Amino acid sequence: MSTERTREILQQITVLLNSLNESKTEPKETKQEKVEMLTVRECSEVIKGLNEYTIRQLIARKEIPSVRTGQGKNGKILVPKAALLSYFNGTR
Repeated sequence: MSTERTREILQQITVLLNSLNESKTEPKETKQEKVEMLTVRECSEVIKGLNEYTIRQLIARKEIPSVRTGQGKNGKILVPKAALLSYFNGTR
């Protein structure tokens, strides 16, 4: 391979690398929002007239998201407040 051909190839590689470097986007900073979590009892207080049993049934049917913390009697079921309100507002 001639030196001129090698220079052409190197120039093409340089152009490609520069174009890739320019098109590379920097990752956007994601702002994490605080999530307010409610216990089953707190859910029944937020939505007046709603029984704790009903909330547990909605969780069991996976109609509202939940997280279980701990195990047994000391464990709590937590529900995101935004998800609970959106479910009852019909905007889920």
